[in-house]
Amino acid sequence: MMRDTLFTNVRMIGEGTDIQGDLLVRDGLIADFGLALGRPDGAEIIAEDGAILCPGLVDMRAALGEPGFEYRETIASAAVAAAAGGITTLACLPNTMPAIDDPALVHMLRTKGEETGSLTILPYGAVTRGCRGEEMAELGLLREAGAVAFTDGSRAIASSRLMRVALSYARGFGARIIQHPEDPVLAAGGAATEGDQASRLGLPGIPAAAEAIMVARDIRLAQLTGGSVHFAHISTGEALDLIRRAKDAGLNVTCDTAPPYFDLNETAIGEFRTYQKLSPPLRKDEDRRAVVAGLADGTIDAIASDHRPRDTDDTRLPYAVAPPGGAGLATLLGITLGQVHNGNLPLAQAIDLLTARPARLLGAKGGHLAKGAPADLCLFHPDRIWKVEAGKLPGKAQNTPFDGRALEGKVLGTWKAGRRVFGA
Repeated sequence: MMRDTLFTNVRMIGEGTDIQGDLLVRDGLIADFGLALGRPDGAEIIAEDGAILCPGLVDMRAALGEPGFEYRETIASAAVAAAAGGITTLACLPNTMPAIDDPALVHMLRTKGEETGSLTILPYGAVTRGCRGEEMAELGLLREAGAVAFTDGSRAIASSRLMRVALSYARGFGARIIQHPEDPVLAAGGAATEGDQASRLGLPGIPAAAEAIMVARDIRLAQLTGGSVHFAHISTGEALDLIRRAKDAGLNVTCDTAPPYFDLNETAIGEFRTYQKLSPPLRKDEDRRAVVAGLADGTIDAIASDHRPRDTDDTRLPYAVAPPGGAGLATLLGITLGQVHNGNLPLAQAIDLLTARPARLLGAKGGHLAKGAPADLCLFHPDRIWKVEAGKLPGKAQNTPFDGRALEGKVLGTWKAGRRVFGA
């Protein structure tokens, strides 16, 4: 039998819940929560002044190195980083090697997640075989195996015909198609957002319109098919305006963003810092402000880490040819809380964007504080400061775009099914 755990005199925030009191964990489940529950015999007592207890974070977009790129990240190392960031559920992208286009690989990823003891892995299935954008994968079989949605990961589904077929087919079993919203022809060869900054640095540009063009196309295809499309890591105001209008029209359109797109702008590239080379690229500050507004007004449905590990050899290449990607698991909560501290986002709404709302999009069990729910929990102090230092982050991936930043908001502990898996 697992020992009871009592969180006492803690502020608890979850969807529809914001109270000061106690929460009791028994046999891996939330047994009760409320005011002054009393202390069960033999229970472990957790008391942290000023701390907040919320559901374990649900990260709906992360690339893992396994299978095929274990030198960048393994499932085990990603689980360590996720636990340090308060993440207990993670949806992983399928553009691995081999790609997740086979039901056996979906089963493998779910099993390896369970084996960590700290992280539930929800695999995305590939829309096309090998994520090559040519021939549709067996979406029905992947869904039966446990794929939560379908995407080609960091590659846009370029063919309008193929996207139409995928949306229609996925609609038949209630699944989403998740798109990397960037016209691949317009983006080809680019390294930074087109404009004065890219010109000053001599970098080939990617027009910001490449995002909106793909969003506009896929909204129209969603309208045509009745299918459900989700746009990942939205980064421009123009794309958000299109999504806002599509939602107002009642279309099955959702989106997420990632911390770099509401915390950084293109000036962070500085002197060709490859840790800041991302896909989509960092944008102008007017777009960053539009993303902040999209979080506040509910246009954006979730915040994802967009974790994409790179090893040292990748990041030491010249900026124009270095592969894009940034580590984001350990910093997901801290960067998001920055928008709370500066008054742009209420705390409860920020937590919902990291927990209940992505869980609902994925059809996941986590993300809620409720009696009888799995005790996947994150305890953090919103005012405690820590410094992001590349080379000292948990896990293998060290390519953080926030290197050197002092963050206000620190994870103190993470629990998975009632068992503590991280403690600061």
